[in-house]
Amino acid sequence: MSIPLIPVMPAAKSTLEDIEIQLLLEGIYQYYGFDFRDYALASLKRRVRRIMQSEEVSTISALQDRILHDANCLERFLIGLTVHVTAMFRDPSFFVTFRRRVVPLLRTYPFIRIWHAGCSTGQEVYSMAILLHEEGLYHRCRIYATDMNDYVLQQAKSGIYSLRLMQEYTHLYLRAGGTRSFSEYYTAAYENAIFRSFLKENVVFSQHNLATDNSFNEFNVILCRNVLIYFNSTLQKRVHQLFYDSLCSFGILGLGRQETLKLTPFEQHYEELDRDNRLYRRLH
Repeated sequence: MSIPLIPVMPAAKSTLEDIEIQLLLEGIYQYYGFDFRDYALASLKRRVRRIMQSEEVSTISALQDRILHDANCLERFLIGLTVHVTAMFRDPSFFVTFRRRVVPLLRTYPFIRIWHAGCSTGQEVYSMAILLHEEGLYHRCRIYATDMNDYVLQQAKSGIYSLRLMQEYTHLYLRAGGTRSFSEYYTAAYENAIFRSFLKENVVFSQHNLATDNSFNEFNVILCRNVLIYFNSTLQKRVHQLFYDSLCSFGILGLGRQETLKLTPFEQHYEELDRDNRLYRRLH
């Protein structure tokens, strides 16, 4: 007696992909400790497919086999999976508002601790260092710039960016309320712009994984812009708890344009300093 074949429907193919992704992420977590299990699935799938193309494998299971047996493949996977779209003074109105609404509050502190979580390649860290320098506050600040990916952290620590980006960054700097010539902050060398060393004198670059690591200090300001959009609701809740536990009373939280505290369990614990630029102040 022959067994009738079950037609392969699109939904079944999608389910197999979901299963393979779950196994891939669980394997990476169990073997290497990197936890992507609560990342938003739709964007995660897109990036895994791109990595499959670059690795020239036809299935996620084949990708999993390669990652688990080749640490170099894991490094390429981490670079491909994490998103590093950033720029200096990105969303200029955020920095204008930060100068107007947050800087006066920071002036009341004798020493200021700032956590830049998910700092990627560091452009926003140097942007904040420049802003604080121009406001006369940088000398009493410590900025903790963290990311889970050591490769991008090393780029951030170098403070070296392509010279061809400087025209765009100068434009953003001026729109962000910059008060000087932007070229004062870097030296041109061949095709690179090397940012002045004093801008990283008060910056500590370090690895930190928002999905698994805990609070490591108490901060006056936490900035985490355009990172939470890649997490599902479970991981977003964990990170919001981490930020709440890490902020001092009346500390400032800055999120990305598409991120909000609205309808989260933490909404009632903050006042909104600026709705459009997603700046919040912890109430107590």
